[in-house]
Amino acid sequence: MVEPGLLIAVVDDDSPVRTMLARVLRLANFRVADFSSGEHFLAALELQAAACAIVDVQMPGLSGFEVLARMRAANIHVPVILITASDDEALDRVAMAATAMRLLRKPFSSTELLAAIAVATCVQTP
Repeated sequence: MVEPGLLIAVVDDDSPVRTMLARVLRLANFRVADFSSGEHFLAALELQAAACAIVDVQMPGLSGFEVLARMRAANIHVPVILITASDDEALDRVAMAATAMRLLRKPFSSTELLAAIAVATCVQTP
């Protein structure tokens, strides 16, 4: 069962993707803070309160990998799930080396997303 009110940050420059992810997460009883760029996310107070962050790899400005690197350099250890439309298998190794909890390839199912969040936050999903 998902703990009510757990905050998940969604960072993606694509507004329809942010909307879809936020809808799925709210239906699963999460609170959501969404950001259109890595820069906005890193500047936000919600960053410290997030139980998990879902961050797109390819964004203008800071990439998902750069966001993750800046978080770790600032000693912020919020679990990060990276998402990408790329099928480059090398990204899996890069994501794990960068301390991402998981790399999900678009399109992914809501079940895959919620399972990744459960692992990242140590919370059981129904």
